[in-house]
Amino acid sequence: MSRSGAIEIAWNGGTHSFRLAIRQWVELQEECGIGPPELLSRLGGSRWRVQDVRQPIRLGLVGGGMKPADANILVARYVDERPLIEAVPVAQAIVLASLVGVPDEPVGKEAAAGAATEADATDASPSPPITDPAPPWGSPPAMSTT
Repeated sequence: MSRSGAIEIAWNGGTHSFRLAIRQWVELQEECGIGPPELLSRLGGSRWRVQDVRQPIRLGLVGGGMKPADANILVARYVDERPLIEAVPVAQAIVLASLVGVPDEPVGKEAAAGAATEADATDASPSPPITDPAPPWGSPPAMSTT
């Protein structure tokens, strides 16, 4: 998991880094009047408000390293001047990443190699299996003696 809560999102012509650290969360709570779990709930449903969408994006850009003036320009251009519903999934992803982190998933050959290594390690485990193996196909079911 990403310990910082940072996330990279392809958004409106570029890939941007977003992060809501404590400093941004304090400001976000003041702007929206609610805390992180309620904001996530609103964004996941149909009860979000304009500031619930705008502010996580703006503050997430700032927390991700963008200058506040540049973040304001992007939000004005790609949130304020577009249908607001387009920005809801972006805001939701930023908030979710901040609260639960982002999985660090290797892709391609790295993922296959990692899966093989984990399977090899599991097969070599000295621990007994958690459940009994299934009986061979076509054999009668086992009877309980208890």
